[in-house]
Amino acid sequence: MEHKEFSEEIFIADFEGDIRSSFSKFGEMPDTYGGLMSTIKINGTNSFLVYGYRGFLTYDFDGNLLSLIKYDDFKVPSESRIAMGFGMEKISDFYLYVNQESRPSETAQYEGHKLLSLFDTEVGKRTPIIGFPENSIFLNGNYFFSASWFPVFTHYDDYIYVAFGSEPKIYVYEANEPFKVKHSISLKLPNYYFGKGSDDPNDFKYIGMVFTSGRIENIKRLGEYFILGYFPGYDALDTEKSFENKSPEEAIHFREKMLKKYPSRLAILDSLGNVLNDFVPDGLEPSSMLLRNGELWMMEIPNEEVEEDYFRLFRVGIKEESI
Repeated sequence: MEHKEFSEEIFIADFEGDIRSSFSKFGEMPDTYGGLMSTIKINGTNSFLVYGYRGFLTYDFDGNLLSLIKYDDFKVPSESRIAMGFGMEKISDFYLYVNQESRPSETAQYEGHKLLSLFDTEVGKRTPIIGFPENSIFLNGNYFFSASWFPVFTHYDDYIYVAFGSEPKIYVYEANEPFKVKHSISLKLPNYYFGKGSDDPNDFKYIGMVFTSGRIENIKRLGEYFILGYFPGYDALDTEKSFENKSPEEAIHFREKMLKKYPSRLAILDSLGNVLNDFVPDGLEPSSMLLRNGELWMMEIPNEEVEEDYFRLFRVGIKEESI
């Protein structure tokens, strides 16, 4: 299933790439979802769930609206990431997703802020859950730009595994009320550089950390392994260079140079967090990982030189000899 970012046209395709149907539910129409707040989620053999401005909407694969459950309250989301690899995950009769309520602006608000939400799509209820653990770097008293802590998560067996943006840790939570943190797994990723925040929210370097700080972009549990997609961040010298005065042309050149020097990577870890392998996946986007029927899929990095009217998905696996 593809959701085209600008036209918001929805395509239903099989695993051979053949398009079964296509339609739009964006704009002024009786069964519109209003606006997307998450990627689309297949929830049946012939249906999918949309988390939209109007509520939780279920359509069949021909585009017919099957149900609409309105929220018990609605607020315009503070942020949304509509891309492969970022979406809701099913936990029992509920769905887990990021909390899109207003972000804290003062450090005193960090401790009580909830980063995930649990959705009851049958009644339209959204319950914020899971805040920063007491030993998290985000409770060190400094200011952080909200993108620094954007959570990525995965559900496996009886646990929820969460990585909070730039912090090199996996926090393990029980997947039921009250969602207690069981323990954390420290990540010793090679040449990983991440920001520690700033005591001055007006410091221009504070905002610049969005571009220079390492961050965990995706996490999946596949059997006994963790697979992480991550951006390694700039080293100290390049971080300083990023804040030097530059002409527009020099800034573009520097940015292009850094994108080549610090590509996003994949790391394969055992259940204790030991790095078994770490590499740049050839032609694949690490942040796009998703699991479907226990299989791992990734999206091909688009060709920037040639505009194409298609994109490709790859089913990937772990070779024992590679780890």
